[in-house]
Amino acid sequence: MSKLAVRPQILKRSMGVEVAANGDKMNASDERYLKALLRHIEHVRDACLLLGERIIESGKENLGIRLIANGQIHDCSKFWGEEWSYLRPEICESEKKNLFEMAQRQHTSTNPHHPEYWGGIEKMPDVYLAEMVCDWYARSQEQGNDLRAWIKDRATKKFGMKVQSKVYKEIKYFVDILLDQSFK
Repeated sequence: MSKLAVRPQILKRSMGVEVAANGDKMNASDERYLKALLRHIEHVRDACLLLGERIIESGKENLGIRLIANGQIHDCSKFWGEEWSYLRPEICESEKKNLFEMAQRQHTSTNPHHPEYWGGIEKMPDVYLAEMVCDWYARSQEQGNDLRAWIKDRATKKFGMKVQSKVYKEIKYFVDILLDQSFK
């Protein structure tokens, strides 16, 4: 029995929700998704801790502590409901893509580390911008992409940011601290 075969029981007891669709046994898809989700959350948590510690060292103690705390609860909504069921790569690439998109809207509109929650990236408080950077960093590591290149090439277009904008400069500030190198 794999270690993950027991995990749904633990999640049910601690969160009061049922994550496995077929009782206590997870199917292979659920197990793969759970492993990937836990790994992603761990990467974000580690990034929030590192960035939070560096922010504290720079004298912004409250921001650093809040970021570290946010890292501890990052993406918890993905463990149940439509996010658990449909926010998966195999759903996005299937005839059920509309369910993936629904779950994605649910996630981005209810989690403050997403610009959609605020009605735009320029409206995000600094702690959530920093958490978003940690999320982007984790995804870039998981997918083998360059974070800085993705921000310049994709995020600017996706979120309507100009390189000269205040929000871009704030994101750049967090990226530079996290990666410990200047963003050129």
